[in-house]
Amino acid sequence: MQPGSRGPDGPRSSDSSRGPAARRNDGQITDWALAAGGGDREAADRFVRATYEDVRRFVTYLSSDAPGADDLAQETYLRAMGGLARFAGRSCARTWLLSIARRVVIDRHRAAAVRPRTADTADWQTAAERAQPRHLPGFEEYAAVLDALRRLDPARRQAFVLTQLLGASYAEAAATAGCPVGTVRSRVARARRELAGQWRAEPEEGAPGAG
Repeated sequence: MQPGSRGPDGPRSSDSSRGPAARRNDGQITDWALAAGGGDREAADRFVRATYEDVRRFVTYLSSDAPGADDLAQETYLRAMGGLARFAGRSCARTWLLSIARRVVIDRHRAAAVRPRTADTADWQTAAERAQPRHLPGFEEYAAVLDALRRLDPARRQAFVLTQLLGASYAEAAATAGCPVGTVRSRVARARRELAGQWRAEPEEGAPGAG
């Protein structure tokens, strides 16, 4: 799902929605990760190329720092490459990688909490504008999604991003977040209700009182 392509209260995936092609892709990504852990540089390059956009989108939506997403993604891969030799393939490599990305974002927030803020990235529309020029197609939808997600509880935002934007199954999201599948389902359901409520409450363009 691309930002702005569908609303949060439309039909969406259950665990069975990730079809054979997606499962094959996950299997290939895991194979590349295992080969990279054994020293195969070409496999490492394929692993990064196949997962980079997922990682970047995940840290963008999770961190409130769209301009810093590339730095967060780079840190994720630095940690992942250091741990590939220990990756045994007991879970999908994409799930393992997103778990690392989650820890990178948490560590960045903790570090920011103990030092003076040098920039205000709470305004996601401004942050998104720096990350994506306004003339590009889809900018307004992208910024609107970022702004709506900013208002969610962080745990609900993470569950929603993983399952509704990145296409992870509920089991994969639970493995990434370190919580039961039922908790992920509950968080996603509440996030969808809250997002739908936000968007219903926004005045339509041209309506009385719309700015």
